[in-house]
This record gives sequence, C-alpha cells and structure tokens, in this order.
Amino acid sequence: MFADRFGQKKGLGLAVAWWSIATSMMGVATGFKSLLALRLALGVGEAAAYPSNAGIAARWFPDKERATVSGLFDSASKFGGAIAMPLIVWMIYTFDWRLTFLIIGSVGILWVIAWYFIYAENPEEHKRISPSEVRIIRDGQKQHHGDKTVLPMKWYKLLRYRNIWAMCIGFFTINYTSYFFITWLPTYLVKEKGMDFIKMGMVAALPLLCGMVIEVFAGWASDRLVHKKVLSLTATRKLFLTIGLLMALCIGFAPFTDSVFMTVFLLCVAKSGTTVAASQVWALPGDVAPKNSVSIVAGLQNTVSNMGGAVGPIITGAIVAATGSFNWALIFSAILVVIGIINYLFLMGKIEPINDKGGKSPVLNAAEQH
Repeated sequence: MFADRFGQKKGLGLAVAWWSIATSMMGVATGFKSLLALRLALGVGEAAAYPSNAGIAARWFPDKERATVSGLFDSASKFGGAIAMPLIVWMIYTFDWRLTFLIIGSVGILWVIAWYFIYAENPEEHKRISPSEVRIIRDGQKQHHGDKTVLPMKWYKLLRYRNIWAMCIGFFTINYTSYFFITWLPTYLVKEKGMDFIKMGMVAALPLLCGMVIEVFAGWASDRLVHKKVLSLTATRKLFLTIGLLMALCIGFAPFTDSVFMTVFLLCVAKSGTTVAASQVWALPGDVAPKNSVSIVAGLQNTVSNMGGAVGPIITGAIVAATGSFNWALIFSAILVVIGIINYLFLMGKIEPINDKGGKSPVLNAAEQH
C-alpha cells in the first residue's frame, strides 16, 4: 500500500535499507531473542520487495513484456540465492558468521544509494527516456498506473474477487514448496544424502540456478504466446502455471530413489517448476489490478504466500521429527502442489483488470459470475 500511494522509489528504497540494516545488526546479536527479533525485522523489509517490483513492471513496461520482466526480477533473486550458498559457506570459513552478516548488509546499503540516483518513478520523469520510448510503453498498456489523480483501491475490497483468492491460494502452495529449498535443503543433503558441508554448498545451489534459467525463458515464452495471439492471456497464464506446478510435483518423487544424482535431478526439476509458475504469479497483479493498485494486489498475494513460507519449514521440521526422515515432508509438499493446480485451473476465472466501479474480474458472489 505504501508503494502504490507514495511511489516505488521510496517504497523499495526504504524496504531494502530496512532489511540491510537488520541483516548487518544480526552480526552483533547477543542471543537467540535478539537474533530472532532481527530476523523478523528482516522479513518485514523483504516482504515489500516483490510487490514494489510488480508495481515497477506495471509502470515501466508494456503489457506484452510483463511476464518477461516478472521472470527476470524473480530469477535474479534465485541467482542471488544460488551464489549465496557457496559464497556464505566460504565467508564463514574465511572470516566468521558475524562479519558475514555485516558484509551482506553493507552491500544492500550501497544498492539503496545507487537506487535513489538511478531510478525515476515514471518513464516520463527519466532524463534518458525519449518521448517516443514513453509512447511505446504507454500505448502498450491497458491502464496507466502512473496516473497520480487516481487513488489506490482499498486492500479489503480486493477480497470480493475470485481471482484474488485464487492468486493468494495458489501462491501459498508454491511458496510452501519453494521455502524447502532455502531452509531445509542443506540439512536434507547433509543428513539424508550424507554430503559434507562444502559439497552441500555447491549442490544446494543447483536447483536455484536451474530455476533461474528456466524462469527467464518461461516469462519470455508466455509473453510471446500472448503477443502473437496464439493463446489468450487467461489460457497462457493457466498453461504456464499448470506446467510449472506439474514440474514441482517431482519433489514428491525424490523419496522413492536411492540415487543421489536422481534426487538432485528431481529437486532441480521441482524448483524449476516453481519458478515457471512464479514468472506468471508476478505478472498477474499487473493483469488484474485496478489502476494504481498493482503493489497492493501483489502485496496481498505476497502476504498469503509468505504464510506458506512461514509454516512450511515448521511443518517440515515437525514431520521429520515425528517420522525420522524427510520422505513424508516431501510428499506433503507434493500434495499441496496438487491443490495449487486445481486452484489455478478451476477457481481462477478470466484474467482481466478489476473495475473498481463494478468489477469485471469474476467475483465471489455466484449471481454476479457469468
């Protein structure tokens, strides 16, 4: 909501500054309570990043490039996670964990400084964007999200719309599975597959690297299908979401092989599947949001998805503690993926902008559905 009302420049800049300071301070934490409090503070800052990015994509790019841009910014986070695995292992061995936090936080502060000098809120305000380039952007948009005369839609009003619920439920299932790769995967590789710390750091990066490459291609390919009118926007989004989640089902097959190679392969396919879906997930807010409300829609979707990210590691840990292995934890992730597929295929309706004065997008009231 802050980003839509006050602009993505302030919203994203403050968010990155917030989580960078929290990250740095984790290096001087004195105990579990202070470390936990700082980790929660870091999460609050991180939560604003993706909704702000979705708003930036809606303002700065024509509709035909929306999924490509979404795939690029989301895949960049996967690249960061991939290089972080071996890099942080090396930094901890070379320095210590406290200095590692301080260094990572400092990099974020440097980014914020560059952001404030480089980014402009709208294409019209950027010195290096020509009038002809601005026309290409604006002519390719169904809605002008930089219109300062229109206030963002209230978040609670969005809950009347079926597509908003479908977006939230679907992303919950995706994030539940995705968080396994950034929380429990290292432990899984060490405890279940017998890898040493160094090898684990390298192997744990592979699913993220695969996902990064696949996501960029998925975003580009889906935009081409829509732009060339091979498929409708609704059919394209549902197709790629379904393909991605079918790939993600591979996480449920990992317990049924003793081969380390096959396990890693299945996990790479599963993670790539979540990124194929993510390329569409982050394009959807721009597809359905009312004018000047992209970040609010994205933020609502992101909030629910982060609930999946929050409970996922807890449930996984509980299942592992109860059963003594990761098998049922991975199978449970696959069950949620199936729910995600059903959700996107049947709960999500036609993908089109919400009309705040009456609502084009399918609503929950059955009498208003067509």
